[in-house]
Amino acid sequence: EPFKSHMKSFTTKIVDMMKKERFFASQGGHIILAQIENEYGYYQQAYGAGGKAYAMWAGSMALAQNTGVPWIMCQQYDVPDHVINTCNSFYCDQFKPNLPTQPKIWTENWPGWFQTFGESNPHRPPEDVAFSVARFFGKGGSVQNYYVYHGGTNFDRTAGGPFITTSYDYDAPIDEYGLKRFPKWAHLKELHKSIKLCEHSLLFGNSTLLSLGPQQEADVYTDHSGGCVAFLANIDSEKDKVVTFRNRQYDLPAWSVSILPDCKNVVFNTAKVRSQTLMVDMVPETLQASKPDQWSIFTERIGIWDKNDFVRNEFVDHINTTKDSTDYLWHTTSFDVDRNYPASGNHPILNIGSKGHAVHAFLNNMLIGSAYGNGSESSFSVQMPINLKAGKNEIALLSMTVGLKSAGPYYEWVGAGLTSVNISGMQNGTMDLSSNNWAYKIGLEGEHYRLFKPDQGNNQRWRPQSEPPKHQPLTWYKVNVDVPQGDDPVGLDMQSMGKGLVWLNGNAIGRYWPRTSPTDDRCTPSCDYRGKFSPNKCRAGCGKPTQRWYHVPRSWFHPSGNTLVVFEEQGGDPTKITFSRRVATSVCSFVSENYPSIDLESWDKSISDENPLAAKVQLSCPKGKNISSIKFASFGDPSGTCRSYQQGSCHHPDSLSVVEKACLNINSCTVSLSDEGFGEDPCPGVTKTLAIEADCS
Repeated sequence: EPFKSHMKSFTTKIVDMMKKERFFASQGGHIILAQIENEYGYYQQAYGAGGKAYAMWAGSMALAQNTGVPWIMCQQYDVPDHVINTCNSFYCDQFKPNLPTQPKIWTENWPGWFQTFGESNPHRPPEDVAFSVARFFGKGGSVQNYYVYHGGTNFDRTAGGPFITTSYDYDAPIDEYGLKRFPKWAHLKELHKSIKLCEHSLLFGNSTLLSLGPQQEADVYTDHSGGCVAFLANIDSEKDKVVTFRNRQYDLPAWSVSILPDCKNVVFNTAKVRSQTLMVDMVPETLQASKPDQWSIFTERIGIWDKNDFVRNEFVDHINTTKDSTDYLWHTTSFDVDRNYPASGNHPILNIGSKGHAVHAFLNNMLIGSAYGNGSESSFSVQMPINLKAGKNEIALLSMTVGLKSAGPYYEWVGAGLTSVNISGMQNGTMDLSSNNWAYKIGLEGEHYRLFKPDQGNNQRWRPQSEPPKHQPLTWYKVNVDVPQGDDPVGLDMQSMGKGLVWLNGNAIGRYWPRTSPTDDRCTPSCDYRGKFSPNKCRAGCGKPTQRWYHVPRSWFHPSGNTLVVFEEQGGDPTKITFSRRVATSVCSFVSENYPSIDLESWDKSISDENPLAAKVQLSCPKGKNISSIKFASFGDPSGTCRSYQQGSCHHPDSLSVVEKACLNINSCTVSLSDEGFGEDPCPGVTKTLAIEADCS
C-alpha cells in the first residue's frame, strides 16, 4: 500500500505536467499512447493473487488519470478492459491482444541485446530483425517500436543488471556513438519504405491467409479500391523454396518474407540485404599530457581510511548499507596466529562467500586476490592461498557492487555483499571469522573528497609525478589531456587497466572493466540469420575484453585544460590509456542478380514489370571522404563476409577494373550487375553476385 500510494502520486504528477503543457493528442498535442508498469507479467505469478490485484489496480489507476489517449501495459495479460496489453519480444507476429477490438501493438522489438562484463557480445542479424517486423505487419500488426533504435551509454554508475556494461550499444540501428550501423539501419529503412507502399490496403483491406507449402504462406490484403498487398513467407529455417502465388513463381530464401505492394512485384525480401556494410574502427590517438609532469596520484588507504562507520560481529547487506551512494564497502578485522606458526605442512586458505558482486582481498596491506560473480549468477565463493605471520594479522575486504538488479520477483531482497569468511588449513582446523568484530567503512577516501571534481584539482592529496606508478592497486590518477583531433565520436581505450571508474572534467564516463570473455563456440566468423534468434546466438568477441572503449561525448571536452581522472582498483598501466576516434574506414557490398531491384523512392504500382531493372551495388563513404581504393571486387560466385571475401570458381576477370572505373576517388557510386564492362557471362546458368570492398579516406 505505501508503494501504491507513492506510485499514484508520481503518476498523477507526471500526467498533470503533460496536461499543463497540452501534450496529449486529446489536447492537440503529440502524445498518442501512455504506458503504466513494464513487463510485470513476467513476475506476477510469484506474487499469487496479490500480483493480479496489483496489475488490475495499476491499469485502473492509470485510466482514472483521464488523459484522453489509450493506456497500454507491456507484456501484461491481466489488464482492465480499456487498457491495451502489448508484446515485448524478438518476435510478436503470433501475439494477440486480450480483446479482438484492440490494436495489435509491439512495444519492444529487440534489435540486439545488452552486454554483460565478462561475456562475449550478442549481435542480432538485420535479416532476422526485418523478418520479425515483416511477419508482424503481415499478421495484422498496428504499431511496432524498436527497443532500442539508438544505442546509448550507462554513464557514471547507472548501469544495472547487475554486471551490465557501461556501453548500452545494443547492436542498435544507430550505435552508441550516434553513427548509423550499416547494413542494419539501411535494411530496416528499406523495409519500412516497403511497408509504407502497402499502407492503404493494410489500413482498409481485408486479410486472407493462403498456404503455399508446408512452411510457406501468404498473408494477402485486398481493399475496395482494387488494391492488393501480399506478404509471402518461408518460415523454414533451413531450406530455400520456390512458391507459386497468383500463377507466378517466387524464390523465397529460408526464414524470409517477400513484400509485394501490388500482389505481383517483390520490392523487398528480408533475407536479401541490398545495403552496403560500413566498417567502423577505433583509431587510436596518443593520450597527450599537456606537460610531462602533469600526472598526479593519490593512493587509497587499505581498509578504514578514517573513523569506522560502525562495527558488527556479523556481515551486513551491502546495498542496504551503502544505499547505492557508492559501489564500495570496506570490511576489516584482525586475528592472532600462534607465535610458533607456521607449522610444517600447514597451507592456509582464505575462503570467502558473497552474494555479489565482487571483492578485493587484502592481507596485511597486500592485495592477495579478487573474485567476481557474473551476469548469470551474482553470488560467488573463492579460495585464496595465503601466507600468515606469527602474531596479529589484518584482513581488509573491499566489497563491490557492479550495478543494481532492476527486475525480477522480490528483487529488493536479493541484496549483495559478504556472507562468510574463514581460513582453512590451520593447525587447529578451520578458523571462522564470520562472527569476528568487523569494522565497516562506506565508500572510498577519494570519493569522500570528490577528487574527480574539477575544483579538487589542487587538493593537497594529489601528489605530482613525472611518471605514474604502474600496476598499483587502489590508486587515483589525474592527468591533463588534449582534445582528440577532428569531429569524430571519441572513445577511451582502457585495455591497459584493471577495473575502476573514470571521469573527464568531472563528468563520470562510468565503470570500466576490460574483463575478458570466455572462448567458446558461440562466436563464429559469420552468423546464420536463419531460425529463431536468442541472445546466445551470433556472438562476437570471444576471448577479448567485453568492453575496451568507453564513450566520451565531445561536448565534455574544453578547448584546452582537460582533466582525466581514473580510479584503479587492481592495478594497470595508465600511460597506455588512449583516446580513440570512431571512424568509418571501409565499405562493402554483396548483391546478387536475384535481389529486388525496384527503386523504393519512385516505384509506382502502375508501372510495367516486363523489363525489370538489374540489381545494383551502391557504395557511399561518409561525408567528406572518398573511395580511395578497391580492396576486393568479384563478379561471379564470391563468398565470405566484409573484409574476408573470397573469389569462387566463377569470376569475371574485369571485375576490379569495372568497379575502379565507376567508384575510385568519388564519395559514392553505383555499379549495375548488368554493367557493359562485365561483357560476356562468366558462368552461364549460375546466379551471379557482385562483392566489393573499398577503403574510405
